[in-house]
Amino acid sequence: MNKHESIPDPEKIKEILNVVSEKIPGLLKELSNVLYSTSQAKQFGIAVATFYKELKDAGMTDEQAYELTCQYMSTLNLGNMIKGFGQHKHED
Repeated sequence: MNKHESIPDPEKIKEILNVVSEKIPGLLKELSNVLYSTSQAKQFGIAVATFYKELKDAGMTDEQAYELTCQYMSTLNLGNMIKGFGQHKHED
């Protein structure tokens, strides 16, 4: 088998790149809206406040509730998750 047989046709590559270049700007805009929109910020705030209140209602101290809420907030932060994924990938 010739090693060049597995190389895709240049026209196919061009076609794929054209589709990708059309789709990526829209995907980035949608991602930005998810991360930075007013409604998402409001939902994030409500979720965090509810989590903290539930911990306090369960009898935790302010310090315990604060620490766990900080951890909870970090799990909801998509940017940190992506950054963390990249760091774990480099460690392997």
